[in-house]
Amino acid sequence: MEHRRNAIAALVDRAGSLSFAELKKAFPQVSEMTLRTDLKALDQERRIVRIHGGARSVHMVIGTDGLLDQRAAHNPDAKERVAQKAAALLRPNTAFYLDSGSTATALAKKVPDEPFLIFSNALSCVTELAKLRAPCVTMPGGILNRYSMSVCGSRSVREVGQLSFAQAFLGVTGYAGGVGFTCGVAEECALKQAIMRRSEQVIVLMDASKLGLKSTYTICDLRDVDVVVSDGDLPEDFLRACRENHVTVY
Repeated sequence: MEHRRNAIAALVDRAGSLSFAELKKAFPQVSEMTLRTDLKALDQERRIVRIHGGARSVHMVIGTDGLLDQRAAHNPDAKERVAQKAAALLRPNTAFYLDSGSTATALAKKVPDEPFLIFSNALSCVTELAKLRAPCVTMPGGILNRYSMSVCGSRSVREVGQLSFAQAFLGVTGYAGGVGFTCGVAEECALKQAIMRRSEQVIVLMDASKLGLKSTYTICDLRDVDVVVSDGDLPEDFLRACRENHVTVY
């Protein structure tokens, strides 16, 4: 049973989304009742997300590269390097937006105890920032995404539209040429775009493992951001594209 469920989860993750008929075809020896039981169990374990008529990968549903606790364990050294560089870019005594995600959470741990005005839609970031005394920390309202532990939705977009930020530190699912920066949830995409419109400087937090990955919703093109903060392992073709689009890379 465990081997079968691992195989189902791996197949859904690779495909992104599969109908029940496609799953049944992939596992012809499994009865429909057993397959439905497997999907229910995998959903409860948060390894897939059941949808009407099939299943989707967690990756596509939450717009990131996995569950928050799983992401935190993925490429921790790269995330640490990105967070260290990003923290050095913080402008004292300003308002900035800190997006959701494991890299953003790593950055939250490095924010100095100074009088910033910080906005974030991520519970994990806010939990870290709550340890500081000097910053004023605000969360926009919205609907909780239990996978990424963040809020998004029309209320979030509406509230962000009334604010202005000196900097915005954004997380992405991936970047691919001809597609741009992407994520897997329409509401999160809309929120990121609203944040960008209200920010003087847009900074993308992205280690090299995100290159070549693409998800459903395009957030923006490379030319729409000001800075990319990475782990130092970006390939030359991407660095060249950044130079051509006047994007600073750290």
